[in-house]
Amino acid sequence: MQLPVNSFKKALRGALPQIGLWVGLAEAYAAELVATVGFDWLLIDGEHAPNDPRSVLAQLQAIAPYPVNAVVRPVNDDAALIKQYLDLGVQTLLVPMVESAQQAARIVAATRYPPRGIRGVGSALARASRWNRIEDYLQRCDDEICVVVQIESVAAMAQIAAIAAVDGVDGIFFGPADLAASMGLLGQPGHREVRAAVAQGIAAAAQAGKATGTLTSDRNLAREYISLGASFVAVGVDTTILVNGAQDLLAAFKERPGSGGPRGSGSAY
Repeated sequence: MQLPVNSFKKALRGALPQIGLWVGLAEAYAAELVATVGFDWLLIDGEHAPNDPRSVLAQLQAIAPYPVNAVVRPVNDDAALIKQYLDLGVQTLLVPMVESAQQAARIVAATRYPPRGIRGVGSALARASRWNRIEDYLQRCDDEICVVVQIESVAAMAQIAAIAAVDGVDGIFFGPADLAASMGLLGQPGHREVRAAVAQGIAAAAQAGKATGTLTSDRNLAREYISLGASFVAVGVDTTILVNGAQDLLAAFKERPGSGGPRGSGSAY
């Protein structure tokens, strides 16, 4: 059997922006549904959504037949959890709350087998190696692993150049919701100061030769970030799409007290 090619990793080096969707419903059937739409990548969220390795596996299997790339965000940078996700067949990880080059280097090491890293060897049990049916998996898998680190605090923004310079970091993702909170602008990911900070971050990472991405359900803002050079942008969240669609449908037939409140924006992600 052949080692699957990580087309998302390859696309990060290209000129076309990769348009993604955040997947937080934690259900394989829902993941398969959005896999048919045509997004370039889907982010399976294990940080804020109720996912674990088994539910992530089910979603990976559900979307595997479709031409869309799976990106998985673990709850944190724990090396043991990263090992589990890699063994499930995850090739692209988006790791949250990265604050320093040293932390980024530890994350990269968790994705590499010794002597290059600390990933435990258990390929006979791993879907990633097709249970040792992929020839030379242990020697070649690094080529298809993509590590994206998430920058989402003022302290981390000051370390972008150093983080981006870490060998093995393929991309920098800006988390505007937590960044806004860190800037004293909780709940305002589209604030002009947050937008300016993300723009500066995109430029700084580009100088280091690293791809950049972010999440926003504001279509104009998404286009703005793409124009600034962001190469992978998630433009919505499945939970928000569902609740807003349901709210709009109900509003067409029935007016309810409090229905005029603010609509979800995906800012919690």
